[in-house]
Amino acid sequence: MLMLSVSMPALASAQDQAPIAAGGRKPAKIAPTSTPAPHPAASPATATAAAPATPATGAPPTDEQIVVQAKRRNQMEVISGGQLGALGTKKGLDVPFNVRSYTSALILNQQSQTLGQVLENDPSVRTTYGYGNFSEQFVIRGFPVYGDDVSINGLYGIVPRQLVSPQLYDQVQVLNGASAFLNGAAPGGSSIGGNINLMFKHADDTPVTRLTGDYESAGMGGGNIDVGRRFGADNQFGIRINVAGKSGQTAIDLERRHSVAVGGGFDWRSRDGATRVTLDMDYENQGVEQGRPGVLLGSGLTNVPRAPSPSSNYGQPWTYTELNYIFGMLNVEHDFSKHLTAYAAFGGLGGNEKGNYSTLTVTNAATGAANAGSMYVPYVQTNESTRAGIRAHFTTGPLKHEINAGGSGLWSEKDTAYAFSLTSLASNLYRPTFYRQSAPETFVGGNVNNPQKDGYTRLYSLFFSDTVSAFDDRVALTAGFRYQNMLVNDYGYGNYFTRYNQDAFTPVVGLVVHPTRQTSIYFNRIEGLAQGPQASGNVINLGQTFPPYQTVQYEIGAKYDIGRFSTSLAFYQIAQPNAYAVPYGNGGQSIFSVDGQQRNRGIEWSVNGEITKGLRFNGGTAIIDANQRRTSGGMYDGNRAIGVPGYTINANLEYDLPFLKGGTLTGQAIRTGHQWADNANTLRVPGWTRFDLGARYTFLVDHKALTARFGVENLANTRYWASAFGGFLLQGMPRTFKFSITADL
Repeated sequence: MLMLSVSMPALASAQDQAPIAAGGRKPAKIAPTSTPAPHPAASPATATAAAPATPATGAPPTDEQIVVQAKRRNQMEVISGGQLGALGTKKGLDVPFNVRSYTSALILNQQSQTLGQVLENDPSVRTTYGYGNFSEQFVIRGFPVYGDDVSINGLYGIVPRQLVSPQLYDQVQVLNGASAFLNGAAPGGSSIGGNINLMFKHADDTPVTRLTGDYESAGMGGGNIDVGRRFGADNQFGIRINVAGKSGQTAIDLERRHSVAVGGGFDWRSRDGATRVTLDMDYENQGVEQGRPGVLLGSGLTNVPRAPSPSSNYGQPWTYTELNYIFGMLNVEHDFSKHLTAYAAFGGLGGNEKGNYSTLTVTNAATGAANAGSMYVPYVQTNESTRAGIRAHFTTGPLKHEINAGGSGLWSEKDTAYAFSLTSLASNLYRPTFYRQSAPETFVGGNVNNPQKDGYTRLYSLFFSDTVSAFDDRVALTAGFRYQNMLVNDYGYGNYFTRYNQDAFTPVVGLVVHPTRQTSIYFNRIEGLAQGPQASGNVINLGQTFPPYQTVQYEIGAKYDIGRFSTSLAFYQIAQPNAYAVPYGNGGQSIFSVDGQQRNRGIEWSVNGEITKGLRFNGGTAIIDANQRRTSGGMYDGNRAIGVPGYTINANLEYDLPFLKGGTLTGQAIRTGHQWADNANTLRVPGWTRFDLGARYTFLVDHKALTARFGVENLANTRYWASAFGGFLLQGMPRTFKFSITADL
């Protein structure tokens, strides 16, 4: 794969290619491998804040200096760049892809409790639920990213697949576009339009002891403990412990949630820094009781019902989900010389899920008359994932090369069953009828008391690329490929057996040209590869697996980055088969199908950084033309794809008050254009706008920095349908108050 990426020598170590924060500060050096250094630097803002701003005399910092440091540590920042799988960690300006990273400082200060709340910062990402449950699903460039297909340090298969606690992670990275070469095929069959990657927290050279307590309306309380230390000769050993939890009623009537997340990050580095080892072990529990579900639209509807009161709950009291995961990974990397590095990673996940779900199907848009179905699903998952490779730097005459070669493997087994009722419970969207228990189960697949193996996935791949740079690193070309073998067995809940065992080559070509050291123009041709979708949710063909498919993406763009400020502009085209669930009669049932092709063309523009002193901005816009093609009989050709808005806009501001040291005002506006809830484009879901406001104040108590935060989301308490992706409606959250206080000890 050819990739021209310059501005830094291709032979230079990744230390010199570390991403620059929007705030203009260069983070500590990053090891030149695809796995994180065991002593990853604090995020740029954190690193700057943590550096003792002491006088030259070595005197301890004054109270005023402590406030300034803590205030900087809390600044919003988005890093241009991130972990790019086979290519390792790269600065955004030097690669032909659109990638950015949201840091732990942003997660903490925006009081994010789920991964979806972190990604509300991104103008090209929208969040919805998985079909029929409460799992978060993400939409990038008009295509889904399932929870199964979120990665950690570029490794698939080890992330909790439904809900993720972001407190365990140092960065949330977003890559826009296909990534079959970079990361391999995603095990869940998505990530065609983009990829989400998480980076674990590890100990910095500066000790961390951070306690946080938080509260969220209408009665959700929780907290977080974050402790990091290095010790031993030359600080060779590091440990980072995170414990987070919350419990209580959300701002939605009667809905209750709870979560516990515990993470331990351990690392060792040799005295010369040539060998680095990290070990991460984590546990997560998430639960939802009487959660507000998505809303299906009956086949006879001619218009979309108006969204109910923002806090109303039409979920049944017996619905719930309980999720438990144990997961972790081991990374080892060694520099044989400054020109050659080898690395290996191994990760695993054990998941145990169960839930009783009910999806509302509206049959009369004017009155809100509806039917509620019921389904019980246990789900046990065991995953193993691994990756290994080498990275070599050398020159041939005037050309500099970076060679990346290696392979990956993933083994995933799921044991599951289901039981649902063919009898619907009469209810209403606006005046719901609550039942003490679900309707009797009349249709069962598998053994719900002892789920048996229902699916097995094995993914093998080998990759190779060469990044060639020339003309004083002003031009860089990357070319490469990944060979992928996909084995997918579907056991059909013991009723049938299907098997796919297919090979594919997914090449990539990328070019980066630097007119100046602060700008780049880039192009890429890269492919996406995914196993076919599997019918899920309350559908009559539940469990059916469709064949794998490849897609091709073309992208051209430009970037500008001066450290404290960055912006990017991208134009792209990408397509994939169209898969969705459609109503099947009026009994609350649906059928999952693949029909035709969805071709998306779009423009993405993002701006991050400091506009003027004390004023920071993060946001941008994404414009998408999501066109249906080759549908059966041409029935829907030319129509917009279900649930993809024509445009999205995000604007996030922070302003440091000049008259109050330590005081900062925050505000966010999110706009999503109208969507269609059906392929015929007759059910129009109105566009919506949400405004959030907040403030934080850093002050001292006994020479220790404390930061208090207060925020209001959906300030106007607007009622709206946030998403129609997948053919069902998801209502936006009501006005929500958030308060937290953090002490850095």
